[in-house]
Amino acid sequence: MSLSNKVDFAVVFRVKNANPNGDPLNGNRPRTTYEGYGEVSDVCIKRKIRNRLMEEGENIFVQSDDNKLDNYTSLKARADGTLKEIKDKDEIVKKACEVWFDVRAFGQVMAYKGKNKGTGVSIPIRGPVSIHSAFSVEPVNVSSIQITKSVSGEGEGTKKGSDTMGMKHRVDSAVYICYGSMSPQLSTKTGFSDEDAAIIKKILPRLFENDASSARPDGSMEVLNVVWWKHNSKNGQVSSAKVHRSMHVEIKSDGTVVLQFDDLDKLSPEVIDGY
Repeated sequence: MSLSNKVDFAVVFRVKNANPNGDPLNGNRPRTTYEGYGEVSDVCIKRKIRNRLMEEGENIFVQSDDNKLDNYTSLKARADGTLKEIKDKDEIVKKACEVWFDVRAFGQVMAYKGKNKGTGVSIPIRGPVSIHSAFSVEPVNVSSIQITKSVSGEGEGTKKGSDTMGMKHRVDSAVYICYGSMSPQLSTKTGFSDEDAAIIKKILPRLFENDASSARPDGSMEVLNVVWWKHNSKNGQVSSAKVHRSMHVEIKSDGTVVLQFDDLDKLSPEVIDGY
């Protein structure tokens, strides 16, 4: 099985009084570019996609510690539980793609011990689904407030008590866009199918549901629209770059978001409302 047609897609979402993706190297402030535009990493977006896929009952290889559906304590343990007895590299790739949705979609690097001692290598699996980092339509305003930690993070015998002060950061209000694409050529290597593409299409409108935290309270992150371009061939009618540039997002003075599209060789976008 493989993907029949090339697909491009976009997710337009709003952030209001939330930290969509903190930067651990910058005090966990929301990620921003040098020009002041908000950014959400592709890794963060993929994590949310994986979580929604797990809710659909799909097997996922890269699970987070706070949201696991099995008892494995590491990726190695999870891989060994399924692949340990397989000695052939091609069979490892085939089995991994069959078992785990995210492997056949996004790819993965699998460890291979080799048939003889000292012959182990890493097996790269290149997935057909690529996800871009999300960027805000306009520069963002980041607000920071001082908070009191509920417990001391220091060890016993220190002078710091439970009233230790900390900082919390948020994006006041912004609209972000994340682009992605699906390659039929690469899907032939992993077995990513039209049915798999339909599942991703189904879960994208509710990307942030069941994802609440103190940094992202319920309702503070909302998918406004998912835009889906299905080409009429495996190679596509136009490049992904032209498809992504064809969408223009305008934010009205009242906060309303308007999508406009350029004509692209009979390639019409399907606009899906958020959940």
